[in-house]
Amino acid sequence: MNIGIEAQRLFRPKKHGIEIVALELIRHLQEIDKKNQYFVFVKPDLDDQCIRETENFKIIKIPGFSYPSWEQWNLPRAIGKYRLDVLHCTANTAPLRPGVKTVITLHDVIFLESVSFKGTAYQNIGNLYRRFIVPKVAKKNFLVTVSEFERKNIMDTLGIPASQIEVAYNAVNPMFRVIDDPVILNAAKLKYGLPDQFILFFANPAPKKNTPNVLAAFAHYCRNYGNSTVKLLVTDSSLQYIQGLIQSLELKDIADRIQIIDYINYNDLPAVYNLARLFLYPSFRESFGLPILEAMASGTPVISSNTSAMPEIAGNAALLTDPHNAREIGDTIARLLQNDITRQALRANGLENVKRFSWNNTAIKMLGIYQKLAKEK
Repeated sequence: MNIGIEAQRLFRPKKHGIEIVALELIRHLQEIDKKNQYFVFVKPDLDDQCIRETENFKIIKIPGFSYPSWEQWNLPRAIGKYRLDVLHCTANTAPLRPGVKTVITLHDVIFLESVSFKGTAYQNIGNLYRRFIVPKVAKKNFLVTVSEFERKNIMDTLGIPASQIEVAYNAVNPMFRVIDDPVILNAAKLKYGLPDQFILFFANPAPKKNTPNVLAAFAHYCRNYGNSTVKLLVTDSSLQYIQGLIQSLELKDIADRIQIIDYINYNDLPAVYNLARLFLYPSFRESFGLPILEAMASGTPVISSNTSAMPEIAGNAALLTDPHNAREIGDTIARLLQNDITRQALRANGLENVKRFSWNNTAIKMLGIYQKLAKEK
């Protein structure tokens, strides 16, 4: 069987959730399947060593300018050369005319639920493209999504029958673990200039990430609970964006307790999670929430949201809050930082919770879907 995997952005140096999911899936397919032939279609970029070719995995670099033109024009032209039995598109969208049986990983349909132009220009254009493409390709191809919550949501939003969509959970790389080695921890602390005590937060400018409320919640904590040694470490966002929020939200009095780092390399994340007092993830909307599991696997207590898929993924191993209520988030921060018993219970529960998720199981499930679709031709 010849299997194509679309992973356009896999080689981008600053990877986010969708690229990490594709990367882990490919790595584990390489481990479990030595029989079928795979062709991984990527756009050339700087991190071209994140996966390696093996005897039955060939990397096909396809140049292109924009995401849509690469997917709708360059990709179909390329895959026609490889006599594929099935194509797996890993990032929500797919070619309108791929010329082959296709399965799409539809991580979410957030872009169909509302139109927001508060994100970056790249995010806004991407959402508009998905709003145009997804309804067309989703109804005529088999779908995979990443949580039971999102499966039901996709069925309701797009009118997809249950027989046309399955759930394949994400998981965590084994590198996310409890780290006791002071050399590793100190190296990360020095590399990024980390404070002695900090709360970790990924402040992606996408509106769903809830950055304004997180900053307001931290301000509430600082003003009412007074622990002057704990800082908020904000990463995955620009200095200009965060400083603008500090000014507009009138948070200048706690500005010195917010440390901003543009981006933390993926390989350094386990150490940074380990160094954090807690991980803050009160997003408005997630189809999965992979960082929840990364933090738990690293032994870091988690505060997340009581909405969408986050309770499904976090189980009993996180404190869940109303993401719309900054005061409640701030009070939950205080509850966690001031109670060692709660912290240790969440730590233990988190390490147990991550055992529910396995990339190996996900790869086995996807291979079964490929085989099923190929037989239907």
